[in-house]
Amino acid sequence: MQPLSTKKADTMTDQTNQPKLATNRILWLFAIGQLGWSMLSAIISNWLVYYYQPGASMLSQGHQLFITQGAVFLGLTIIGMITAGGRIFDAVTDPLIASKSDRCTHRLGRRIPFMRFAAIPFGAATILIFVSPVQGTSAVNNIFLAVMVLIFYLCMTCYCTPYNALIPELGRTQKLRINVSTFISVTYFFGTAFAYLVPNIAGIFKGSLGVTNAFRLTIGILAIVAVICMLVPSFTIKEHEYANTTPSTTPAFKSLLKTFGNKEFQTFVKSDMLYWIALTMFQTGLPFYITELMKLGDGMIFPLFALMTFLSFVFYVPVNVLAKKLGKKRLVVFAFLFFAVAFAVTTVVGLFGVPGIVWGVIVAVLASIPMAILGIVPQAIVADIAEADAIQTSEKREGMFYAARTFAFKLGQSVAMLLFTSIALIGTGGMGYRITALVAAVFCLLGGLVFMRYHESDIFKVIGTETKPTSARE
Repeated sequence: MQPLSTKKADTMTDQTNQPKLATNRILWLFAIGQLGWSMLSAIISNWLVYYYQPGASMLSQGHQLFITQGAVFLGLTIIGMITAGGRIFDAVTDPLIASKSDRCTHRLGRRIPFMRFAAIPFGAATILIFVSPVQGTSAVNNIFLAVMVLIFYLCMTCYCTPYNALIPELGRTQKLRINVSTFISVTYFFGTAFAYLVPNIAGIFKGSLGVTNAFRLTIGILAIVAVICMLVPSFTIKEHEYANTTPSTTPAFKSLLKTFGNKEFQTFVKSDMLYWIALTMFQTGLPFYITELMKLGDGMIFPLFALMTFLSFVFYVPVNVLAKKLGKKRLVVFAFLFFAVAFAVTTVVGLFGVPGIVWGVIVAVLASIPMAILGIVPQAIVADIAEADAIQTSEKREGMFYAARTFAFKLGQSVAMLLFTSIALIGTGGMGYRITALVAAVFCLLGGLVFMRYHESDIFKVIGTETKPTSARE
Protein backbone atom coordinates (compact mmCIF):
# COMPACT_ATOMS: atom_id res chain seq x y z
CA MET A 1 0.00 0.00 0.00
CA GLN A 2 1.27 3.48 -0.90
CA PRO A 3 1.87 5.94 1.92
CA LEU A 4 -0.86 8.57 2.17
CA SER A 5 1.61 11.36 1.48
CA THR A 6 2.67 9.69 -1.76
CA LYS A 7 -0.93 9.29 -2.91
CA LYS A 8 -1.59 12.91 -2.13
CA ALA A 9 1.50 13.96 -4.06
CA ASP A 10 0.43 11.90 -7.07
CA THR A 11 -3.02 13.44 -7.00
CA MET A 12 -1.57 16.91 -6.87
CA THR A 13 0.71 16.10 -9.80
CA ASP A 14 -2.21 14.81 -11.86
CA GLN A 15 -4.21 17.94 -11.09
CA THR A 16 -1.24 20.13 -11.93
CA ASN A 17 -0.81 18.43 -15.30
CA GLN A 18 -4.47 18.93 -16.22
CA PRO A 19 -5.16 22.08 -18.27
CA LYS A 20 -7.15 24.73 -16.44
CA LEU A 21 -10.73 25.54 -17.42
CA ALA A 22 -10.84 28.84 -19.28
CA THR A 23 -12.52 31.78 -17.57
CA ASN A 24 -14.83 34.15 -19.43
CA ARG A 25 -12.00 36.69 -19.41
CA ILE A 26 -9.77 34.25 -21.33
CA LEU A 27 -12.60 33.46 -23.73
CA TRP A 28 -13.12 37.17 -24.47
CA LEU A 29 -9.38 37.69 -25.05
CA PHE A 30 -9.55 34.78 -27.45
CA ALA A 31 -12.62 36.23 -29.18
CA ILE A 32 -10.80 39.51 -29.88
CA GLY A 33 -8.65 37.57 -32.34
CA GLN A 34 -11.79 36.71 -34.29
CA LEU A 35 -12.73 40.39 -34.32
CA GLY A 36 -9.51 41.00 -36.23
CA TRP A 37 -9.51 38.17 -38.73
CA SER A 38 -13.24 38.46 -39.46
CA MET A 39 -12.68 42.11 -40.34
CA LEU A 40 -10.04 41.19 -42.93
CA SER A 41 -12.08 38.29 -44.24
CA ALA A 42 -15.18 40.46 -44.59
CA ILE A 43 -13.24 43.17 -46.44
CA ILE A 44 -12.35 40.63 -49.11
CA SER A 45 -15.74 38.86 -49.11
CA ASN A 46 -17.80 42.04 -49.30
CA TRP A 47 -15.69 44.50 -51.28
CA LEU A 48 -13.31 42.65 -53.61
CA VAL A 49 -15.89 42.01 -56.34
CA TYR A 50 -17.55 45.40 -55.67
CA TYR A 51 -14.17 47.09 -56.19
CA TYR A 52 -12.93 45.13 -59.21
CA GLN A 53 -16.25 44.42 -60.99
CA PRO A 54 -18.10 47.62 -60.02
CA GLY A 55 -21.75 48.37 -60.68
CA ALA A 56 -23.13 51.52 -62.26
CA SER A 57 -23.38 53.41 -58.96
CA MET A 58 -19.70 52.90 -58.14
CA LEU A 59 -18.58 53.90 -61.63
CA SER A 60 -20.74 57.03 -61.51
CA GLN A 61 -18.66 58.22 -58.53
CA GLY A 62 -15.50 58.14 -60.61
CA HIS A 63 -14.14 54.74 -59.64
CA GLN A 64 -11.55 53.29 -62.03
CA LEU A 65 -11.33 49.89 -63.69
CA PHE A 66 -8.13 47.92 -63.10
CA ILE A 67 -8.68 44.37 -64.36
CA THR A 68 -10.24 42.79 -67.43
CA GLN A 69 -14.05 43.04 -67.33
CA GLY A 70 -16.81 40.75 -68.61
CA ALA A 71 -16.83 37.04 -69.38
CA VAL A 72 -13.53 35.81 -70.80
CA PHE A 73 -13.78 32.00 -70.74
CA LEU A 74 -16.88 29.79 -70.75
CA GLY A 75 -18.89 32.62 -69.22
CA LEU A 76 -16.41 33.08 -66.36
CA THR A 77 -14.90 36.41 -65.36
CA ILE A 78 -11.32 37.28 -64.36
CA ILE A 79 -12.38 38.35 -60.88
CA GLY A 80 -14.49 35.20 -60.51
CA MET A 81 -11.60 32.91 -61.48
CA ILE A 82 -9.14 34.78 -59.23
CA THR A 83 -11.38 34.65 -56.17
CA ALA A 84 -12.37 31.03 -56.78
CA GLY A 85 -8.74 30.06 -57.38
CA GLY A 86 -7.76 31.75 -54.13
CA ARG A 87 -10.39 29.84 -52.20
CA ILE A 88 -9.36 26.51 -53.76
CA PHE A 89 -5.72 27.24 -52.87
CA ASP A 90 -6.89 28.15 -49.37
CA ALA A 91 -8.83 24.91 -49.07
CA VAL A 92 -5.83 22.83 -50.16
CA THR A 93 -3.45 24.52 -47.71
CA ASP A 94 -5.88 24.19 -44.76
CA PRO A 95 -5.16 20.51 -43.97
CA LEU A 96 -1.42 21.06 -44.48
CA ILE A 97 -1.32 23.92 -41.98
CA ALA A 98 -3.66 22.02 -39.64
CA SER A 99 -1.34 19.02 -39.66
CA LYS A 100 1.70 21.19 -38.97
CA SER A 101 -0.19 22.84 -36.12
CA ASP A 102 -1.41 19.51 -34.67
CA ARG A 103 2.17 18.18 -34.80
CA CYS A 104 3.88 21.38 -33.63
CA THR A 105 6.36 21.04 -30.72
CA HIS A 106 7.05 24.77 -30.16
CA ARG A 107 7.60 25.90 -26.57
CA LEU A 108 4.56 28.24 -26.84
CA GLY A 109 2.22 25.44 -27.85
CA ARG A 110 0.69 24.10 -31.05
CA ARG A 111 -1.45 27.10 -32.08
CA ILE A 112 -0.07 30.38 -30.69
CA PRO A 113 3.20 30.37 -32.72
CA PHE A 114 1.26 30.24 -36.00
CA MET A 115 -1.08 33.02 -34.92
CA ARG A 116 1.81 35.31 -33.95
CA PHE A 117 3.63 34.69 -37.21
CA ALA A 118 0.66 35.16 -39.54
CA ALA A 119 -1.10 38.25 -38.17
CA ILE A 120 1.00 41.05 -39.73
CA PRO A 121 1.42 39.44 -43.19
CA PHE A 122 -2.33 38.75 -43.17
CA GLY A 123 -3.08 42.46 -42.72
CA ALA A 124 -0.44 43.56 -45.26
CA ALA A 125 -1.82 41.22 -47.93
CA THR A 126 -5.31 42.65 -47.40
CA ILE A 127 -4.06 46.16 -48.12
CA LEU A 128 -2.01 45.17 -51.17
CA ILE A 129 -4.95 43.40 -52.81
CA PHE A 130 -6.50 46.81 -53.45
CA VAL A 131 -3.29 48.46 -54.71
CA SER A 132 -2.92 47.83 -58.44
CA PRO A 133 0.56 48.56 -59.89
CA VAL A 134 -0.76 49.92 -63.21
CA GLN A 135 -3.32 52.68 -63.76
CA GLY A 136 -6.25 51.48 -65.86
CA THR A 137 -7.16 48.01 -67.09
CA SER A 138 -4.07 45.84 -67.48
CA ALA A 139 -3.03 42.19 -67.61
CA VAL A 140 -0.30 43.14 -65.10
CA ASN A 141 -3.03 44.04 -62.62
CA ASN A 142 -4.75 40.72 -63.30
CA ILE A 143 -1.59 38.82 -62.40
CA PHE A 144 -0.72 41.00 -59.41
CA LEU A 145 -4.21 40.61 -57.98
CA ALA A 146 -4.11 36.82 -58.45
CA VAL A 147 -0.77 36.57 -56.60
CA MET A 148 -1.89 38.80 -53.73
CA VAL A 149 -5.14 36.88 -53.31
CA LEU A 150 -3.15 33.63 -52.97
CA ILE A 151 -0.86 35.23 -50.37
CA PHE A 152 -3.88 36.60 -48.51
CA TYR A 153 -5.51 33.18 -48.24
CA LEU A 154 -2.26 31.49 -47.21
CA CYS A 155 -1.87 33.99 -44.35
CA MET A 156 -5.52 33.58 -43.44
CA THR A 157 -5.08 29.81 -43.20
CA CYS A 158 -1.94 30.15 -41.08
CA TYR A 159 -3.87 32.26 -38.56
CA CYS A 160 -7.42 30.91 -38.64
CA THR A 161 -6.81 27.16 -38.73
CA PRO A 162 -4.74 27.08 -35.50
CA TYR A 163 -7.09 29.69 -34.00
CA ASN A 164 -10.16 27.53 -34.62
CA ALA A 165 -8.37 24.48 -33.25
CA LEU A 166 -8.23 26.23 -29.85
CA ILE A 167 -12.05 26.35 -29.64
CA PRO A 168 -12.54 22.79 -28.29
CA GLU A 169 -9.47 23.21 -26.06
CA LEU A 170 -10.83 26.37 -24.42
CA GLY A 171 -14.37 24.98 -24.45
CA ARG A 172 -13.81 21.66 -22.70
CA THR A 173 -17.33 21.52 -21.23
CA GLN A 174 -20.66 21.98 -23.03
CA LYS A 175 -21.23 25.24 -21.14
CA LEU A 176 -17.81 26.63 -22.06
CA ARG A 177 -18.21 25.38 -25.63
CA ILE A 178 -21.47 27.29 -26.11
CA ASN A 179 -19.96 30.33 -24.36
CA VAL A 180 -16.83 30.48 -26.51
CA SER A 181 -18.94 29.94 -29.64
CA THR A 182 -21.20 32.81 -28.53
CA PHE A 183 -18.30 35.14 -27.74
CA ILE A 184 -16.51 34.58 -31.06
CA SER A 185 -19.82 34.98 -32.84
CA VAL A 186 -20.25 38.39 -31.22
CA THR A 187 -16.78 39.52 -32.28
CA TYR A 188 -17.29 37.98 -35.74
CA PHE A 189 -20.34 40.15 -36.31
CA PHE A 190 -18.57 43.26 -35.02
CA GLY A 191 -15.62 42.54 -37.31
CA THR A 192 -17.94 42.07 -40.27
CA ALA A 193 -19.82 45.23 -39.32
CA PHE A 194 -16.60 47.26 -39.25
CA ALA A 195 -15.82 45.94 -42.72
CA TYR A 196 -19.20 47.18 -43.94
CA LEU A 197 -18.17 50.68 -42.79
CA VAL A 198 -15.74 50.98 -45.73
CA PRO A 199 -17.99 53.28 -47.86
CA ASN A 200 -18.90 55.41 -44.84
CA ILE A 201 -15.30 55.95 -43.74
CA ALA A 202 -14.12 56.37 -47.35
CA GLY A 203 -16.71 59.14 -47.73
CA ILE A 204 -14.67 61.25 -45.30
CA PHE A 205 -11.64 61.15 -47.63
CA LYS A 206 -13.45 61.02 -50.97
CA GLY A 207 -13.38 64.77 -51.57
CA SER A 208 -9.60 65.07 -51.28
CA LEU A 209 -8.43 61.65 -52.48
CA GLY A 210 -11.11 60.51 -54.92
CA VAL A 211 -13.29 57.43 -54.50
CA THR A 212 -10.59 54.86 -55.37
CA ASN A 213 -7.83 56.15 -53.09
CA ALA A 214 -10.32 56.86 -50.30
CA PHE A 215 -11.37 53.21 -50.54
CA ARG A 216 -7.75 52.08 -50.29
CA LEU A 217 -6.93 54.32 -47.31
CA THR A 218 -9.98 53.07 -45.42
CA ILE A 219 -8.97 49.45 -45.95
CA GLY A 220 -5.46 50.28 -44.73
CA ILE A 221 -6.83 51.79 -41.51
CA LEU A 222 -9.13 48.84 -40.84
CA ALA A 223 -6.34 46.34 -41.59
CA ILE A 224 -4.06 47.92 -38.97
CA VAL A 225 -6.82 47.72 -36.36
CA ALA A 226 -7.46 44.10 -37.35
CA VAL A 227 -3.81 43.10 -36.93
CA ILE A 228 -3.70 44.59 -33.43
CA CYS A 229 -6.81 42.58 -32.51
CA MET A 230 -5.34 39.35 -33.93
CA LEU A 231 -2.21 39.77 -31.83
CA VAL A 232 -4.17 40.11 -28.57
CA PRO A 233 -4.84 36.37 -27.96
CA SER A 234 -1.41 35.51 -29.34
CA PHE A 235 0.30 37.43 -26.51
CA THR A 236 -2.22 37.22 -23.67
CA ILE A 237 -3.18 33.52 -23.63
CA LYS A 238 -0.71 30.92 -22.38
CA GLU A 239 -1.69 27.90 -24.41
CA HIS A 240 0.00 25.38 -22.09
CA GLU A 241 -2.26 26.46 -19.22
CA TYR A 242 -5.56 25.87 -21.01
CA ALA A 243 -4.91 23.35 -23.77
CA ASN A 244 -3.48 19.89 -24.25
CA THR A 245 -0.37 20.63 -26.31
CA THR A 246 0.61 17.01 -26.95
CA PRO A 247 1.47 16.84 -30.68
CA SER A 248 -0.33 14.46 -33.02
CA THR A 249 1.85 11.95 -34.85
CA THR A 250 -0.42 11.29 -37.85
CA PRO A 251 0.80 12.67 -41.21
CA ALA A 252 -1.35 15.35 -42.87
CA PHE A 253 -2.98 13.30 -45.64
CA LYS A 254 -3.70 10.32 -43.39
CA SER A 255 -5.11 12.62 -40.72
CA LEU A 256 -7.36 14.31 -43.28
CA LEU A 257 -8.66 10.92 -44.49
CA LYS A 258 -9.38 9.88 -40.91
CA THR A 259 -11.25 13.10 -40.31
CA PHE A 260 -13.43 12.82 -43.41
CA GLY A 261 -14.00 9.17 -42.52
CA ASN A 262 -16.16 10.26 -39.58
CA LYS A 263 -19.75 9.72 -40.82
CA GLU A 264 -21.37 12.41 -38.70
CA PHE A 265 -18.72 14.85 -39.80
CA GLN A 266 -19.42 13.92 -43.43
CA THR A 267 -23.07 14.91 -42.98
CA PHE A 268 -22.11 18.16 -41.29
CA VAL A 269 -19.59 19.06 -44.01
CA LYS A 270 -22.00 18.41 -46.88
CA SER A 271 -24.57 20.64 -45.27
CA ASP A 272 -21.98 23.27 -44.37
CA MET A 273 -20.66 23.43 -47.93
CA LEU A 274 -24.14 24.10 -49.31
CA TYR A 275 -24.69 26.76 -46.66
CA TRP A 276 -21.45 28.55 -47.50
CA ILE A 277 -22.26 28.60 -51.21
CA ALA A 278 -25.52 30.32 -50.30
CA LEU A 279 -24.06 32.70 -47.70
CA THR A 280 -21.09 33.74 -49.84
CA MET A 281 -23.34 34.55 -52.78
CA PHE A 282 -25.56 36.62 -50.49
CA GLN A 283 -22.66 38.43 -48.77
CA THR A 284 -20.98 39.20 -52.08
CA GLY A 285 -24.25 40.40 -53.53
CA LEU A 286 -25.38 42.50 -50.56
CA PRO A 287 -23.73 45.76 -51.70
CA PHE A 288 -25.26 45.22 -55.15
CA TYR A 289 -28.71 44.35 -53.76
CA ILE A 290 -28.70 47.59 -51.78
CA THR A 291 -27.28 49.93 -54.42
CA GLU A 292 -28.53 48.41 -57.68
CA LEU A 293 -31.87 46.81 -56.69
CA MET A 294 -33.04 48.87 -53.71
CA LYS A 295 -31.57 52.03 -55.32
CA LEU A 296 -30.01 53.19 -52.06
CA GLY A 297 -26.61 54.85 -51.65
CA ASP A 298 -23.64 52.74 -50.57
CA GLY A 299 -23.69 54.65 -47.29
CA MET A 300 -26.80 52.64 -46.37
CA ILE A 301 -24.95 49.32 -46.48
CA PHE A 302 -23.56 49.70 -42.97
CA PRO A 303 -26.80 50.92 -41.28
CA LEU A 304 -28.74 47.98 -42.70
CA PHE A 305 -26.06 45.52 -41.69
CA ALA A 306 -25.89 47.15 -38.25
CA LEU A 307 -29.65 46.69 -37.89
CA MET A 308 -29.34 43.03 -38.88
CA THR A 309 -26.47 42.58 -36.41
CA PHE A 310 -28.27 44.31 -33.55
CA LEU A 311 -31.33 42.13 -34.05
CA SER A 312 -29.08 39.07 -34.14
CA PHE A 313 -27.62 40.05 -30.78
CA VAL A 314 -31.14 40.25 -29.36
CA PHE A 315 -31.49 36.56 -30.19
CA TYR A 316 -28.05 35.54 -28.87
CA VAL A 317 -29.18 34.88 -25.31
CA PRO A 318 -32.19 32.73 -26.29
CA VAL A 319 -30.05 30.84 -28.84
CA ASN A 320 -27.43 30.18 -26.15
CA VAL A 321 -30.11 28.88 -23.77
CA LEU A 322 -32.03 26.87 -26.37
CA ALA A 323 -28.85 25.22 -27.70
CA LYS A 324 -28.18 23.86 -24.20
CA LYS A 325 -31.78 22.76 -23.62
CA LEU A 326 -33.00 21.56 -27.02
CA GLY A 327 -29.75 20.55 -28.70
CA LYS A 328 -28.02 22.11 -31.65
CA LYS A 329 -29.53 20.12 -34.51
CA ARG A 330 -33.04 21.52 -34.30
CA LEU A 331 -31.81 25.10 -34.21
CA VAL A 332 -29.53 24.65 -37.20
CA VAL A 333 -32.23 23.04 -39.37
CA PHE A 334 -34.62 25.86 -38.47
CA ALA A 335 -31.94 28.46 -39.33
CA PHE A 336 -31.28 26.92 -42.74
CA LEU A 337 -34.94 27.06 -43.68
CA PHE A 338 -35.40 30.59 -42.33
CA PHE A 339 -32.32 31.85 -44.19
CA ALA A 340 -33.69 30.34 -47.41
CA VAL A 341 -36.81 32.47 -46.93
CA ALA A 342 -34.70 35.61 -46.41
CA PHE A 343 -32.72 34.92 -49.58
CA ALA A 344 -35.91 34.26 -51.54
CA VAL A 345 -37.39 37.60 -50.42
CA THR A 346 -34.21 39.32 -51.64
CA THR A 347 -35.06 38.26 -55.20
CA VAL A 348 -37.96 40.74 -55.29
CA VAL A 349 -36.49 43.74 -53.44
CA GLY A 350 -37.09 47.04 -55.22
CA LEU A 351 -40.34 45.84 -56.82
CA PHE A 352 -44.09 46.40 -56.22
CA GLY A 353 -43.63 50.10 -55.43
CA VAL A 354 -42.19 49.39 -51.98
CA PRO A 355 -39.44 51.89 -51.03
CA GLY A 356 -35.91 50.51 -51.04
CA ILE A 357 -35.32 51.26 -47.38
CA VAL A 358 -38.39 49.22 -46.43
CA TRP A 359 -37.06 46.25 -48.42
CA GLY A 360 -33.72 46.69 -46.67
CA VAL A 361 -35.33 46.54 -43.23
CA ILE A 362 -37.42 43.48 -44.19
CA VAL A 363 -34.34 41.54 -45.37
CA ALA A 364 -32.36 42.62 -42.30
CA VAL A 365 -35.08 41.43 -39.91
CA LEU A 366 -35.56 38.10 -41.69
CA ALA A 367 -31.83 37.37 -41.85
CA SER A 368 -31.09 38.31 -38.22
CA ILE A 369 -32.59 35.18 -36.61
CA PRO A 370 -30.70 32.56 -38.66
CA MET A 371 -27.56 34.69 -38.42
CA ALA A 372 -27.71 34.42 -34.63
CA ILE A 373 -28.10 30.65 -34.74
CA LEU A 374 -25.56 29.88 -37.46
CA GLY A 375 -23.09 32.31 -35.93
CA ILE A 376 -22.97 30.30 -32.70
CA VAL A 377 -23.98 26.70 -33.13
CA PRO A 378 -21.92 25.17 -36.01
CA GLN A 379 -18.58 25.81 -34.29
CA ALA A 380 -19.86 24.01 -31.21
CA ILE A 381 -21.06 21.09 -33.36
CA VAL A 382 -17.58 20.64 -34.83
CA ALA A 383 -16.16 20.70 -31.29
CA ASP A 384 -18.66 17.98 -30.27
CA ILE A 385 -17.71 15.78 -33.22
CA ALA A 386 -13.97 16.33 -32.62
CA GLU A 387 -14.33 15.41 -28.94
CA ALA A 388 -16.31 12.26 -29.75
CA ASP A 389 -13.73 11.25 -32.35
CA ALA A 390 -10.89 11.80 -29.86
CA ILE A 391 -12.64 9.49 -27.37
CA GLN A 392 -13.18 6.79 -29.99
CA THR A 393 -9.73 6.95 -31.61
CA SER A 394 -7.59 8.11 -28.65
CA GLU A 395 -6.05 10.78 -30.89
CA LYS A 396 -6.66 14.52 -30.58
CA ARG A 397 -6.94 16.10 -34.04
CA GLU A 398 -8.98 19.24 -33.34
CA GLY A 399 -6.93 21.27 -35.81
CA MET A 400 -7.63 18.82 -38.60
CA PHE A 401 -11.38 18.78 -37.92
CA TYR A 402 -11.58 22.54 -38.21
CA ALA A 403 -9.26 22.48 -41.22
CA ALA A 404 -11.39 19.81 -42.88
CA ARG A 405 -14.45 21.94 -42.29
CA THR A 406 -12.80 25.02 -43.76
CA PHE A 407 -11.41 22.89 -46.61
CA ALA A 408 -14.97 21.95 -47.53
CA PHE A 409 -16.68 25.29 -47.05
CA LYS A 410 -13.95 27.14 -48.91
CA LEU A 411 -14.57 24.87 -51.87
CA GLY A 412 -18.17 25.98 -51.49
CA GLN A 413 -17.09 29.62 -51.44
CA SER A 414 -15.08 29.03 -54.61
CA VAL A 415 -18.18 27.72 -56.34
CA ALA A 416 -20.14 30.70 -55.02
CA MET A 417 -17.68 33.26 -56.42
CA LEU A 418 -17.69 31.62 -59.85
CA LEU A 419 -21.49 31.48 -59.83
CA PHE A 420 -22.05 35.01 -58.55
CA THR A 421 -19.67 36.84 -60.88
CA SER A 422 -21.04 34.97 -63.91
CA ILE A 423 -24.76 35.02 -63.01
CA ALA A 424 -24.55 38.74 -62.19
CA LEU A 425 -23.88 39.40 -65.90
CA ILE A 426 -27.22 37.88 -66.97
CA GLY A 427 -29.82 40.25 -68.36
CA THR A 428 -30.23 43.93 -67.62
CA GLY A 429 -31.71 46.09 -64.89
CA GLY A 430 -30.26 43.97 -62.10
CA MET A 431 -31.83 40.69 -63.25
CA GLY A 432 -28.55 38.83 -62.69
CA TYR A 433 -28.39 40.01 -59.07
CA ARG A 434 -31.94 38.75 -58.45
CA ILE A 435 -31.02 35.35 -59.84
CA THR A 436 -28.01 35.12 -57.51
CA ALA A 437 -30.33 35.57 -54.51
CA LEU A 438 -32.66 32.84 -55.82
CA VAL A 439 -29.76 30.42 -56.32
CA ALA A 440 -28.58 31.19 -52.78
CA ALA A 441 -32.05 30.34 -51.43
CA VAL A 442 -32.03 26.96 -53.21
CA PHE A 443 -28.58 26.02 -51.87
CA CYS A 444 -29.58 27.02 -48.33
CA LEU A 445 -32.73 24.90 -48.49
CA LEU A 446 -30.71 21.91 -49.68
CA GLY A 447 -28.24 22.44 -46.83
CA GLY A 448 -31.02 22.23 -44.26
CA LEU A 449 -32.38 19.04 -45.78
CA VAL A 450 -28.94 17.41 -45.69
CA PHE A 451 -28.31 18.41 -42.07
CA MET A 452 -31.49 16.63 -40.97
CA ARG A 453 -29.47 13.40 -41.38
CA TYR A 454 -27.03 14.41 -38.61
CA HIS A 455 -27.36 12.07 -35.59
CA GLU A 456 -26.80 14.39 -32.67
CA SER A 457 -27.84 11.81 -30.05
CA ASP A 458 -25.09 9.42 -31.18
CA ILE A 459 -22.46 12.11 -30.58
CA PHE A 460 -23.83 12.85 -27.10
CA LYS A 461 -23.73 9.15 -26.22
CA VAL A 462 -19.99 9.11 -26.92
CA ILE A 463 -19.00 12.34 -25.16
CA GLY A 464 -21.18 11.63 -22.12
CA THR A 465 -24.85 11.53 -21.23
CA GLU A 466 -24.41 14.47 -18.88
CA THR A 467 -23.90 16.72 -21.91
CA LYS A 468 -27.08 15.62 -23.67
CA PRO A 469 -29.84 18.28 -23.78
CA THR A 470 -32.76 17.25 -21.63
CA SER A 471 -35.31 17.48 -24.44
CA ALA A 472 -33.20 16.58 -27.47
CA ARG A 473 -34.76 13.82 -29.53
CA GLU A 474 -34.26 12.52 -33.01
